[in-house]
Amino acid sequence: METTLTCYDELLGGTRSPAVTVSFPSSRTTVREIIRARIYQEVQDYNQRLGEVFAGLVKPSEAEQALNGYTMKQRKPIDWQQQSEMALAAFQGNGFFVLIDEIQAEELDQEVVIAATTTVAFIKLVPLVGG
Repeated sequence: METTLTCYDELLGGTRSPAVTVSFPSSRTTVREIIRARIYQEVQDYNQRLGEVFAGLVKPSEAEQALNGYTMKQRKPIDWQQQSEMALAAFQGNGFFVLIDEIQAEELDQEVVIAATTTVAFIKLVPLVGG
């Protein structure tokens, strides 16, 4: 039975992005698969419209930081698998945190049981200006 999960981004100041819903084949998954599913969905959404701004979790290699995402130098499809690998590396390097029902995920292979009310917050860290 397919299970859905609601994900959103949050900055440390409390600002939230619109929610994204991702689907899984069962109610048991891992943090790794949650990140991969979220990246797959946001890249698919972007590739369907090929807009100027990609509002994703991690910066594509050919993009520049913008106010509400990343400005694409060229409007071309993004490789979701490459984005996924960058996101997994960013998680391991503390580039962002994942909170599952407000509890911090510690590792990629951590098992998660998805309930109807489960939410996942991706907490993006903002670099300090001036060191």
